[in-house]
Amino acid sequence: MLNIVLFGPPGAGKGTQSERLIEKYNLVHLSTGDIFRANIKGGTELGVLAKSYIDKGQLVPDEVTIKMLESEVSKCPDAKGFIFDGFPRTSAQADALDNFLGTKGEHISIMLALDVPEQELKKRLLERAKVSGRADDADPAIIQKRIDVYNSETFPVKEYYQKQNKFSDIYGIGSIEEIFDRLVNAINNIQ
Repeated sequence: MLNIVLFGPPGAGKGTQSERLIEKYNLVHLSTGDIFRANIKGGTELGVLAKSYIDKGQLVPDEVTIKMLESEVSKCPDAKGFIFDGFPRTSAQADALDNFLGTKGEHISIMLALDVPEQELKKRLLERAKVSGRADDADPAIIQKRIDVYNSETFPVKEYYQKQNKFSDIYGIGSIEEIFDRLVNAINNIQ
């Protein structure tokens, strides 16, 4: 089973590249944002609990997030693998994910981190705002805060996977195809 953690700052191309990886390797996409929204909309017990934190402007506790992910993974017993998008964000979450996957005889195969210079990220996000209409992509102050949060949150997770020799830094500049080829090469090197 191929289990990928895909990381990168806002504007790095995670969405574009994850779609291509999902298609190539027949993976199930697990986005914590999507899972939260689906559980909240569906009024599940975990969704109600998550909403109670979100409504107060608080982060959803790791144990709630992990339970939602466990539920989603369990819904796909025949999956060839998963691509985790937006999770784990902390070393504690990475450890909890490893423990959960271990109970299923599985593990994270690789963490792929799209590396894009900050100036390029800002340029991409401002361009994306023109097309998507996303307010968080149009405000330079919000863009900077999102990049800063990514940089502060991700470093410990990067170290976590480096210690396991599962971290792969992918140069995120070039055509979509060139970047995709770099991702595929990194994955092929572990199989």
